[in-house]
Amino acid sequence: MAEKAAKKAKKRSLGGKQALIMKKSGSQRLESASRLIDARIRELRDWRGEMLSRLRALIKQADPKVVEEWKWGIPVWSHGGLICTGETYKSVVKMTFAKGASLDDPSGLFNSSLEGRVRRAIDFREGDKVNEKALKTLIRAAVALNTSSSPDR
Repeated sequence: MAEKAAKKAKKRSLGGKQALIMKKSGSQRLESASRLIDARIRELRDWRGEMLSRLRALIKQADPKVVEEWKWGIPVWSHGGLICTGETYKSVVKMTFAKGASLDDPSGLFNSSLEGRVRRAIDFREGDKVNEKALKTLIRAAVALNTSSSPDR
């Protein structure tokens, strides 16, 4: 049985490492994405890994039904559509909200990609404090936008 699953699996190179992405069932795919995110956090070994881990926890607190995915070589969180990505660069951890331009941001969290017509992002730098309440509110607003049955979607 394990051999069958292995045959249905696809190897993909991610950042110089091989990862096994299962195609047979959604649960295996989700588990693999969570493991890939765990591995990314561990491999960073600095403030960026700590920040990504903290942001991940806040996303899960804001939306317990969030789905973790691994797309484009980065962590992605979805619920009724893409909520945000978690990108890591040399000097920032960036949360890009797929429909950020459509979200109210009364706390002024968005500080990057402000000129875009669709996306908005938050760049976190080493030592930055996270406004947890405002971030959770923004995440919940993104989920509400994704799951609304409005024809304006």
